[in-house]
Amino acid sequence: MVNDFNALSHAVAFITYGLLAILIGSRYMRRNSDRALFFAALVSALWAAALVTQSIWGFPDFVVRYLLELLRDGAWIALIFTLLSSALPKDGTARKIKQLLAGAVIGVLVMLLLASTAEHFGVNHILSGKTKIVGQLALALIGLLLIEQIWRNSLGFRRYSIKYMCTGVATIFIFDFVMYADALLFGQISQNFWDARGLANALLVPLFAVNVVNTRRQPIDFRVSRRAAFHVGTLLFAGAYLVFLSVAGYYIKTVGGSWGDALRILFFTLALVFLATLLLSRRLRARMMVAISQNFFDYKYDYRNEWLKMTKELANLTDSPPLPERVIRILADLVESNAGAIWLKDDQNRYQLKATINMDFDRHTLIDPNDDLVRYFCDKEWIIDLNTYKADPVAYDLLEVPDSLSQCPNGWLIIPVYSGNELYGMALIGAPLIQIELNWENFDLIRVVARQTGNLLAQADAQSALTRAMQFEAVSKASAFMLHDLKTVIAQLSLLVKNAPRHRDNPAFIDDMIQTTDHAVNKISNLVTHIQKPQDSQGQTAEMINLTDVLGSAIANAGRRNPKPHFDDNKGDVWIRADAEQLSTVVGHLLRNAQEATPPGGDITVTLKVARGTAVVFIQDSGSGMTAEFIRNRLFQPFESTKGLTGMGIGVYQTREYLLDLGGSIDVTSEPGVGSCFSMRLPLADVATSTKTPAATKESQTSE
Repeated sequence: MVNDFNALSHAVAFITYGLLAILIGSRYMRRNSDRALFFAALVSALWAAALVTQSIWGFPDFVVRYLLELLRDGAWIALIFTLLSSALPKDGTARKIKQLLAGAVIGVLVMLLLASTAEHFGVNHILSGKTKIVGQLALALIGLLLIEQIWRNSLGFRRYSIKYMCTGVATIFIFDFVMYADALLFGQISQNFWDARGLANALLVPLFAVNVVNTRRQPIDFRVSRRAAFHVGTLLFAGAYLVFLSVAGYYIKTVGGSWGDALRILFFTLALVFLATLLLSRRLRARMMVAISQNFFDYKYDYRNEWLKMTKELANLTDSPPLPERVIRILADLVESNAGAIWLKDDQNRYQLKATINMDFDRHTLIDPNDDLVRYFCDKEWIIDLNTYKADPVAYDLLEVPDSLSQCPNGWLIIPVYSGNELYGMALIGAPLIQIELNWENFDLIRVVARQTGNLLAQADAQSALTRAMQFEAVSKASAFMLHDLKTVIAQLSLLVKNAPRHRDNPAFIDDMIQTTDHAVNKISNLVTHIQKPQDSQGQTAEMINLTDVLGSAIANAGRRNPKPHFDDNKGDVWIRADAEQLSTVVGHLLRNAQEATPPGGDITVTLKVARGTAVVFIQDSGSGMTAEFIRNRLFQPFESTKGLTGMGIGVYQTREYLLDLGGSIDVTSEPGVGSCFSMRLPLADVATSTKTPAATKESQTSE
């Protein structure tokens, strides 16, 4: 009589082991263990096929099936020996253990094979049935002992690579041992064990397949889909859950008496709702995917290569390209993108745009330290996916992302950049070049790289600040030497002024000389005061002045050089509170810069406008202009200049610092070959106060 379950069970084993043999034979045949596993899978497939045909059609006979079973056992033991050869230490004791176990296996197999072959050719009753069962038990025990030796003598990293293989082979021999031990005890093989044997062996095939595919020593050009593994795991979970429901329902009906059917229906309803809730839970699905990825699959990244690549990028000590741009490229490469922007904390704790790659942003884009996004990153080290944020803001606690970031056409990920435990900046990465799905591994690597690069950016900024401080210290030391010479000049000029009235042979010349010399004395005296007490000289002499008069005076002094500036002074009196001399020096410095950058035939225009309590001075020229990179990274930095060795690069820096002290600001727009436009914004003075103030000081100044 055909045992349908027996045929089905071993048919599944035949199919699965056949597929495993095809997989190994077509892709993974480089190592001895791969060849041994291929042979074991092939023999197991033939063994299962023989049992299927015997169950359905009645052939082959018992002796052929028994020979195939012995070959199957021998093939799995041969696989264990290939693993054991690299696990045991290379010494005499290990060699003796291996030889002893090999001799025992060969002896048992040869005895059983010879006896079965003789019986096949007509020699009867060589070995009894119990003797054959004892032989099978001996083979199973030897196999388990070999696996125990492999596991005990393998190092930790090697255990990881062979754990699925050892688990599968050990399960095969444990099942056989239990089945034959039961047969030895009761005098016959249990039909239930025999029927389930095929499926039990088939269920172990995924372990062998995963072990082969994820072995690190060979190229991995085939992967079991994580999504497929997830769905299989989900189906297995659902099946196990339904089996549990069936058993529980049976006992509820049995114990419930007359209420049993109603209680069972109620129980099934609640249980199915609970199952549907679990299967529809995004959090549960995500955790299952992470568990599958962590335990059954190799990692997405080659971390050694990723770390070496990042180290090579950051080890570049030059500023080409600048460090912020390199950080953007490192973060973008992790997610197959080629676009990004980065904001870093400035001196006023604002997050200022430092660099962009393939993204269009206004270079004045700032993120306020009190912004909701900054507070969010200070509380959570999360990476924000803008696509998820737009679809479900609740996933990010209804966070309010600035429009400049959320409305970016190709914006994708907002990555916090930390220095230690402090938020130092944030990066916006553009959409990837290909479709990519991020998981826990992507986010973990991005966070680690962002922290590493954030620390490096903070160190670079600290080093830059230290360098500037050292340069200022050098200037201060140089100024100390200059003071002696300047005081000497002042003494000489003062003496000349005192003695000049005695020599009035040419009164006009002498009077002019006296006036010029006196002005030089005042000029140099002020310079000495500024050098000696730079802090005391800023903001301490602010008074009500007429900005129109100061601009006119500075433009008149600058008019002695070409090209001469033109002034649009149709605004009348504009009152501000500042130091007239220092403000005139600031304007004069910007005018001289414009003249030096503009050819003699060019144009320089000064325009004054008033709006919303603010006076704005525009100084526009048609000179050589500046690049956007120079304006963003170097213009307002001390000791950075476009004049080469002839410029110190301090003037524009001091101009900005003085205007900030007054509550104003300075900005610039420029284009190489077209020209530049500096915009100075100054707060207007209180109108009520200005009506009671005398006329502003009108003081002309000569150019240096």
